[in-house]
This record gives sequence, structure tokens and C-alpha cells, in this order.
Amino acid sequence: MANSGDFASLFVCIPADCQHFARMLWKTRHRTFDLAARGVIMGVLNVTTDSFSDGGDFSDPGQAIAHAYRMAEEGAEIIDVGGESTRPGAQPVPEAEELRRVLPIVEKLAGDSRFIISIDTMKPSVAEAAVKLGASIVNDVGGLRNERMREIVRDTGAGAIAMHMQGTPQTMQVAPHYEDVTQEIGIFFRQCLEACVRSGMDPKCLVFDPGIGFGKTVSHNLALLKNLESMRVGERPLALGVSRKSFLAKTLGIPSAEARLWPTVAVTSYGRSRGASIFRVHDVRPNVEALRMTEAILGA
Repeated sequence: MANSGDFASLFVCIPADCQHFARMLWKTRHRTFDLAARGVIMGVLNVTTDSFSDGGDFSDPGQAIAHAYRMAEEGAEIIDVGGESTRPGAQPVPEAEELRRVLPIVEKLAGDSRFIISIDTMKPSVAEAAVKLGASIVNDVGGLRNERMREIVRDTGAGAIAMHMQGTPQTMQVAPHYEDVTQEIGIFFRQCLEACVRSGMDPKCLVFDPGIGFGKTVSHNLALLKNLESMRVGERPLALGVSRKSFLAKTLGIPSAEARLWPTVAVTSYGRSRGASIFRVHDVRPNVEALRMTEAILGA
């Protein structure tokens, strides 16, 4: 079973009182989001040279900061700052270089009441430094497997997004395989939650992301989207990151990343109707509008 054994040595029962917290409250370091009726848009801010869609567009700090404010004006409540590409085949970035890329941006943006800062990293040292400078959320595509990462989240009171990935960015798209992708990722989420509780983390800080495109085929991705609600664990919120991803192109025959805007918007609306609450996107305004329209219909 793919990746389900990573937390096997930490398998414990979740205390009964952890199962009765408010269903859609997400605690981050500087704000608690109530996601019961209102989802949240995370604006993607890649300060990288090689991200699949916008690599190099915002590697200049001034351009990155201006783009963050533009996304906030369009409705992004979280700005997700990343300094290392995790596209298929991407090579790791040295720790010092990742710190050089992200810390000036985090420091400049932190404290602005218009948005919350998330640090998108797999490195505990980068997460710790960013949180010290004011980041409120650790977005870990490594799925909080690293004990030190869990300790940082616990000790700082940061929010955390634990994403599922089969393999590494270098290997994840080399013949990904599951017996039952939805069931296996649900098991991974439960094991992750149990490991986090055992580490002393507050379960209310946790969000889970099925990792669309991270070690999945097109059919895996579509199955996960179809069965989103079945993967929820501990009544924790679900996040989705599908923005401009290649499975949209492969499904619809759309060549360029920029042309995948409207399929992304469609998945945001659909994902909200299926129980997802946090949406990581490049194009903020149309996704905000789709999210709010969907919520208006659901609440009518």
C-alpha cells in the first residue's frame, strides 16, 4: 500500500476529546478561520526560477511583494510563499538558497492584516525561520512525516497543511501506482493525524491535502476529486491545489499552463461543493468569484 506505512511506528488512538472539536475551525498562528460556510483562497507566490507555471516571474523581491498585494486585493486571504519548485522532476534547492529566496518576502509581508502568510517548504529549518519572521502556516508537501517539522508546528502554534505525495518530486511521476488511491490516501491522512496528536500538536491546526498531481496519474486525480468527502479524517478541513496543473491539460487537451484557468475555476467550484475548504490558486479573482457563487448556492 503506497506510503501508508510512513507513520506506522507512531500509530496511536486519537483521544476521545480530540474528536469533538469544531468541525471547520482552522487555527493558525495569527488567525483562526471558520470554514463552515466560507472557504479560503490561497494565492500562490513562487519565488523560484523553475516552477512549472510561473518560474522566474516573481524571483525579484519587488515583483513578488507587488504580486502578493495584488492577490490580496483580488481576495486571497492567505499568501503561500515557496522558494523550491516541486514540479515533476524538479531538483532540490539548497537550504541556504531557499532561505535567501523566501525570508525577505515573508519578513516584508508579515504583519499586514490583509492576509496570512504560509510558507511552502519541506525543510524544517526553512519553516522555523519563516514562522519566526511572521508566517502563520506551514504548507508541507512532505505530509508532516518529519518529526522536527511536527515539533515546529507544535511549538509555534502555526497552522499546517499536510499533503500526500507518493515518492519525491524527482520520482513521483515515474509509474505511480495504488490499489485504491482514495482509500490509501485516507489511511495516510489518518496516520498523519495520529502522529501529529502523539507529537502534542493541536488537531485544530491541521488541514489535509490529497496532493493532486503529486505521484498520481490523471485517473488517480479524477478519482480523488470525485471522492473528496470520503477522505476527510478527524473532521479536519481539506485543501486542494489543482491550479494550472497538467492533468487539466491531459483531460481537456489544453497545451499551455495559462490556458488552464477556467478548468481550475471549475474544480474550485466543484471542490467546494464536495467539501474542500482551502484552494491554492495562481489566478485569484476568478477563483474567489467561483467560490463565493458556489457558497451562495449551497447556502440558499
